[in-house]
Amino acid sequence: GHSGSVSCLDFSSSGKYLASCADDRTVRLWSTRDFTAREHRCLRANVGLDHAELVRLSPDSRAFIVWLANGETIRVYKMTKKDDGSFTFTATSGDFPKKHKAPVINIGIAETGKFIMTASSDTTILIWSPKGEVLASINTNQMNNAYATVSPCGRFVASCGFTPDVKVWEVCFGKNGDFREVARAFELKGHTAGVHSFSFSNDSRRMATVSKDGTWKFWDTDVEYKKQQDPYLLLTGKCEVAEPCRIALSPDARVVAISSGTDIVVCNTRRGEEEERFLGVHGQCITDLAFDTNSRYLVSCGDRAIRVFHNTAGHRAVVEEMEAMLKKTANKATRERLEQQIASARKALAAIYGK
Repeated sequence: GHSGSVSCLDFSSSGKYLASCADDRTVRLWSTRDFTAREHRCLRANVGLDHAELVRLSPDSRAFIVWLANGETIRVYKMTKKDDGSFTFTATSGDFPKKHKAPVINIGIAETGKFIMTASSDTTILIWSPKGEVLASINTNQMNNAYATVSPCGRFVASCGFTPDVKVWEVCFGKNGDFREVARAFELKGHTAGVHSFSFSNDSRRMATVSKDGTWKFWDTDVEYKKQQDPYLLLTGKCEVAEPCRIALSPDARVVAISSGTDIVVCNTRRGEEEERFLGVHGQCITDLAFDTNSRYLVSCGDRAIRVFHNTAGHRAVVEEMEAMLKKTANKATRERLEQQIASARKALAAIYGK
């Protein structure tokens, strides 16, 4: 599809679409239903006189935002219907004002649709209204920001950098929907060197981090942080950390994928064991790594191609977890539900491995 290097991938919250952007001046929207088909159709949006470095889909997939490489700002694209009934994306008038003093490393849209986040490589994170007004500015105090993101639930923004911690803030709105404040929520402390990247599970109750210290960590973040309760470290695994290094936690928190240079390692989060290793996945360093919303696929980019992997480790984890629960339960309805989940995970594995 793309004729230039792909820099960013984003799944829609429905799991139906994958957005990608490249330095070929296009943003493409792919249907995840076509992933297993021979033909991969896509909707294409052209970025006029510039290219998008980052892309994020809106919660309803009817719009997306991009970070412009040369314009150094956010531009909003909205889906419009053409006369022939087909859809296209067109840029809305007026880009966001320029507020960052350093290169932007990530952008995000809250699932609630209430705010947009931009983070730059200094120590700044900005929270914007969807219309492009700055609601708040956060100083991360981490010397520099290596990565930052909005949690999938839309409540939190978090960042990591030169310091060995991940800081998480809650973006608070009043009952009437008006922005109130950004409040410190909790921190992940335990690495002994700077953190490259981190990832939230779908419900933000689990997080995964990867650090320059050569380890990745899996955390229980389902804590009462307003009562000063700290997250719990569940496990630590060893890994290669050649830069650029990214970690992705599957939405169901059963699997982590870590990209390092051009390689990807997949581990389970029950015991921290390596399940899969894919070497030389792209001709250039991997720039993005993401699981789809249903934890079925893992995608990566770096060169002109987008690679799609079946999340076999995730299916195996479901089988193992449900079988363990089956041994403990005598309730008929629960047993039937567990057996159904085991059967469907086994069926998925059989289809992938062609058995």
